[in-house]
Amino acid sequence: IIDPLDGTTNYAHGMPFFAVSIALELDGAVQVGVVFDPNRDECFTAVRGEGAFLDGQRLRVSETPTLDESLLSTGYPYDIRKRRDNNLAEHAAFMVRCRSVREMGSAAINLAFVAAGRLDAFWELVLGPWDVAAGCLMVEEAGGRVTTPEGGPVNIDKPSVLASNGRVHEE
Repeated sequence: IIDPLDGTTNYAHGMPFFAVSIALELDGAVQVGVVFDPNRDECFTAVRGEGAFLDGQRLRVSETPTLDESLLSTGYPYDIRKRRDNNLAEHAAFMVRCRSVREMGSAAINLAFVAAGRLDAFWELVLGPWDVAAGCLMVEEAGGRVTTPEGGPVNIDKPSVLASNGRVHEE
């Protein structure tokens, strides 16, 4: 599952938040994930059962204990004006409950940053498999939790994702 340019709009506007995302799926489960961020020259990797790494160094999610101390990130669908599930209500609800919410424009980078402990959580309602396959594995292998926003398992073919350090997931 390949996204050669996750964060296309950022790239087109000269914003330095885009990445290459590659995942290997076998029998319905992602086994290997790679997210390369060329702007920071960082290569995030994960192998199921073996951990997540940044340039060879093991990754761990943050230890932030509560939502009110957490830095979150999110994203929006391209057709935000036409969709009811456009994430605006969810964003507003989280803004008053956490430290801050960022919108970086690359799901792959957001997920890699959760795995690296740079973000405490990321959610997005409308995504493609290429956006999240590698990054979801990274978060899990770094000790985090990945579900749908409702708490169920993520359907990789039509993903809606909530990824966190695990401590703030239920909040």
